[in-house]
Amino acid sequence: MHAVMGIVNVTPDSFSDGGAFLDPRAAVAHGYRLVAEGAAILDVGGESTRPGAQPVDEQTELRRVLPVLEELAETGAQISIDTSKASVARAAIERGATLLNDVTGLRRSPEMAALAAEHGCELCIMHSIGDPRTMQDDPRYDDVVDEVRAFLEDRLAFAVDAGVPQERILLDPGIGFGKTVDHNLQLLQRLDEIVAIGCRVLIGTSRKSFLGTIAGREVSDRLGGTIATNVLALERGASVFRVHDVAPVVDALAVAAATLAGRWRPTTTT
Repeated sequence: MHAVMGIVNVTPDSFSDGGAFLDPRAAVAHGYRLVAEGAAILDVGGESTRPGAQPVDEQTELRRVLPVLEELAETGAQISIDTSKASVARAAIERGATLLNDVTGLRRSPEMAALAAEHGCELCIMHSIGDPRTMQDDPRYDDVVDEVRAFLEDRLAFAVDAGVPQERILLDPGIGFGKTVDHNLQLLQRLDEIVAIGCRVLIGTSRKSFLGTIAGREVSDRLGGTIATNVLALERGASVFRVHDVAPVVDALAVAAATLAGRWRPTTTT
């Protein structure tokens, strides 16, 4: 089974939709729309992690996300908090978040793992290098897939030692976070090596710059590349797909999954 995670950026400076949903009412309406389009998870973030982004303090991040979390907890979707601060994650849990999505791979706030264990939350561990201000400054690897896999295995072991069951942990290779175009393509091509670690794998390629580089498209016109990379990731074993454009990706993945299975069964409703 796979799931689509809809992105709710409550920020003024995210690379794709910065400012569009900074107003809590706009963010909540957007979240409800994503659920109606088929999102099973809503990922709410109050600090941009785009290349070159400046950090924000805890109080600013809390002020942005808490009103939105309280409202979106009523949608029925799983609520994910996209943060690297354990204090923000704790406040988000109190308002209904059950998935902690940490782009630093527990490097900034190692206590995030114990927090997830304490509250029975799921935990997404992502690979990145440096921080958003510096991560795209000439990233280099001897073998990007081997190095990302080793990092994720190390962070997985840390989280399990902190009490998080492995079945509650997702791994994200961090497409676009300290990677060149070729690094991203190698990770997607060999994604089965990340899947082989034994956790669910989350992929976030939506509208990212490497798609624009390959196809010559601006941010707002990268849906085709987003769909292509998500379908290929599904074929290679990914199970959670973090996207801005939920409805078309839900459709594409449904058709791809049915094709890979060689059969289709209609969804039944009561």
